[in-house]
Amino acid sequence: MMMTTFSVTKTRIAVHKFSSCDGCQLAFLNAGEALLELAELVEIAHFAEAGVIDSEAEVDIAFIEGSVTTPAEERRIDAIRQRSRYLVSIGVCATAGGLQALRNIADAGEWPAAIYASPQFIDSLPTSTPIASHVKVDFELWGCPVNGAQVLQTVRSLLAGVTPRAETETLCGECKRQLKVCVMVAKGEPCMGPVTRAGCGAICPSVGRGCYACYGPAASTNTAALAHQLHAMGLTSKAVADHFLLINSAAPAFKAEGLKWRGEDE
Repeated sequence: MMMTTFSVTKTRIAVHKFSSCDGCQLAFLNAGEALLELAELVEIAHFAEAGVIDSEAEVDIAFIEGSVTTPAEERRIDAIRQRSRYLVSIGVCATAGGLQALRNIADAGEWPAAIYASPQFIDSLPTSTPIASHVKVDFELWGCPVNGAQVLQTVRSLLAGVTPRAETETLCGECKRQLKVCVMVAKGEPCMGPVTRAGCGAICPSVGRGCYACYGPAASTNTAALAHQLHAMGLTSKAVADHFLLINSAAPAFKAEGLKWRGEDE
């Protein structure tokens, strides 16, 4: 990504919500004092969660949380792209469809019919897709949810005209640096760490649980090797597929491996 520095006037930023749980927006709000320091450097033009509303504002940086799941969101993301100098997708919903992308590998009409008395009034698309499937995205922040340190580091890099640093290594590396005992080797716990992007701080292995792959696929993964290892540990083919299709089902590397173990090769 080619970066340019911003002018001496305050950089205008916006935070927009699409289909999501709002959890990644909390990464801003939970930043505490760091957020107050950031507010000295930028002008927040739109951030409904924080009480600032101007959804049509032209901004330097637009942060997008959530996936595109409705016809209205399809139209809105195009308009936001046109009004934004840089666009950054934050969180697993925006980068890989999130949990709602499970509809992409199911009968999208069946679920609303099972839940709502009048499903004909649910105006949603047959698929739920990442932001990059619709418009140009300048940078992606992975995670479910992202954390405050990721967000603030990204903003500061953009303000300095530097391309933000993207995490690429696997969670296993993060685990080893923290001297954690490998839950897969020591406890026989299924763990997605060998193929998952670092960045969460190895939260689950730290408490003796396997990684759920919240931060999506790492830059270099051997999903086939891990899938066979999980199967050798006693997981059924369906359980192996579920490990890859749970949170990041629209991420190509995980989707391909998951569908293969469901017997639905693409």
